[in-house]
Amino acid sequence: MKKFLALIGIILFTSTASFAAKIPDDVKTYIKDQIPQADIRFDGVITFPPNTIYLPLYPSLFSDIKTLKIKETYPANMTLKQEPDIIIFNNDFVLMKVLSDGQGHRTVLHQTKPPLQVRTGLLPQDMLVPSGLIIPENIKSIIGNLKIDTKNEDIIKLENQDAYEDFITKSEPVIQQGVISQLKNKILYVTTNYSKNIQVVEPGKSGPEYALSQKSIPIDVKAVNNGKFLIVTAYERPFLDVISVADSRFIKQISLNSNPEEILLNSTGDKAYITSPSASTIYVVDLKLMTLIQKIKVNGYCEHLSLYENKLFYVDKLRNEIWAIDMDKDYELKDIGLFPNTSSIAYADNKIFLASRTKSRIAVIDYDTLGLINEFTTVNKPTKTMIFNGVLYVLGSQNNKIQKININNNNVIGTIELESNGFAGNIHLLDNSGIAVTTDLKNNSYSIVDLIKGKTIKTYSLNVPVKDVIIADKVKLFN
Repeated sequence: MKKFLALIGIILFTSTASFAAKIPDDVKTYIKDQIPQADIRFDGVITFPPNTIYLPLYPSLFSDIKTLKIKETYPANMTLKQEPDIIIFNNDFVLMKVLSDGQGHRTVLHQTKPPLQVRTGLLPQDMLVPSGLIIPENIKSIIGNLKIDTKNEDIIKLENQDAYEDFITKSEPVIQQGVISQLKNKILYVTTNYSKNIQVVEPGKSGPEYALSQKSIPIDVKAVNNGKFLIVTAYERPFLDVISVADSRFIKQISLNSNPEEILLNSTGDKAYITSPSASTIYVVDLKLMTLIQKIKVNGYCEHLSLYENKLFYVDKLRNEIWAIDMDKDYELKDIGLFPNTSSIAYADNKIFLASRTKSRIAVIDYDTLGLINEFTTVNKPTKTMIFNGVLYVLGSQNNKIQKININNNNVIGTIELESNGFAGNIHLLDNSGIAVTTDLKNNSYSIVDLIKGKTIKTYSLNVPVKDVIIADKVKLFN
């Protein structure tokens, strides 16, 4: 195997949006101290549980204070926990509660004589306000250049009758198949190879509750920030689309300048690595700020991205060449060598595990010397690999089983039989808990698997053609 080291060019990005929404640290701390479960969204919208929305107003000039406290509320003399309609802090920062009539119309408190802090404040200019918001005429100046949609035209939610497309089996009833404990308080996002819609399915049910309409057929979807957002790549779209699950809207488009494909999340869930094979680029997105922060130029047509111990691995599809990116060494690029039809890459203890889909073999490579440590036959058509608790799990698509391999001695220590007899497509860890989710592309089903106990817990059927199933925390929807 040849050795070649190259330095990767990285472009750092900063937000150029005018008046970006950064809640002052003392205000953020005050809110979190009083209401720990409050959600402060990256664009400035604040939500108190379960469903109270506040909009921030920035003063033209912050007052100089020693200790932040509430100066005034409407109605008067209320605490933050009592959720007043208007909160004015002693630094002149303002929170305005979004009010609703229950019929889709939203507004803020109308006052004949609004206080000075409200009249002179300004909403964040990159904020996506709740759909249908109406601002009273006498405080319209708070909008600035912010675009406010007064109708629900941007809502992407399709109700049941629209979610059921031609390819969904209408003749089969939507049945409840029993919800196991691992799926309680969860929701499923199901993608297909045929539709622009992401089907939203309740655990245990065979059919969708509703769908989220996309602008093109999704390539990859990930749920991030405790299920609050979906990030989506789609065919022929040079963007990463960000969907707010609670209000079923596109909340942001992150321009990537070339067509993105795979999405890979880091272990802490605060960064996404996104491949663009046609541009030989891996984009890095900060998921807290929903901002593009790095652009990594690589060699070749990158696919099958994986991340282990701060090392990125990928396959150059055009040459079947394996590459590693060491993020601890100034993004050094290392040529691992050639391996036929690599479908997945795993790494642990300075060893690289390469799965060949067509050869049904695993090669074990020493990362430092690039020497071949071992090579052996594995399950038929290995599609995905992953390492958990010192064990390499290999998903065999053709015989629908998961092989368990001890990464210390490369010995097979068991197999997990999947209950369906179709064609396994994908495997994901659920909450890093030892519970995995597998999909069956032929039988349109998904299975919940206990990796530690080595058994399938339950298999669920769907009335939807399955490409992938993403399981996330359930988020309360806005009215």
